[in-house]
Amino acid sequence: MHCETLQQPPREYYGLLGLERRLNLSNQELQQRFYDLTRRLHPDRFMRSSERERQYSLDGSSLLNDAYRTLRDPVKRAMYVLGQEGFEVGEQRSKDVPPELLEEVFELNMALEEIRTGDDSVRGQLEKAEHNFTNLLSEVDGQLEGLFSQYDEGRSRDTLTQIRAALNRRKYIQNLVDEVHKTLSPSS
Repeated sequence: MHCETLQQPPREYYGLLGLERRLNLSNQELQQRFYDLTRRLHPDRFMRSSERERQYSLDGSSLLNDAYRTLRDPVKRAMYVLGQEGFEVGEQRSKDVPPELLEEVFELNMALEEIRTGDDSVRGQLEKAEHNFTNLLSEVDGQLEGLFSQYDEGRSRDTLTQIRAALNRRKYIQNLVDEVHKTLSPSS
């Protein structure tokens, strides 16, 4: 808003919310800015305004919701920054299996196949694998926190490369946890 006339909202999430581009954000500050802007941009406030301002209000509200959903989640926020910085952030490819997990993944896939064919004797092995992979997720999340701080301090592309690698590893491990959980959970 400028001189009480609504302007076209910036397309960049950090700019829209008036935040410095950082990977470590205060959720409280983010939420406060979101609520303030939601009130200021709400379409009901522009019912008697020009068609252009009503459209800017609708566009801004929609973009604001997208920005908030993205920036409040550390993984989505990192993916967004990577995309903004020109890094490819596509789908996980099977060739990206972290080498240190190859043996565990092979054993996990064997156990998943066995339980799917009715052999419930591997349930304990799967529960242990789920626990191990959940712990690995926590480790990666800790690593990401450190990398986020490192990026915020130096804005290094090398750090973004490390973040992308950690996110790929995290996504792979999360997929394993999800697959085990889905297999162990009773069908609804």
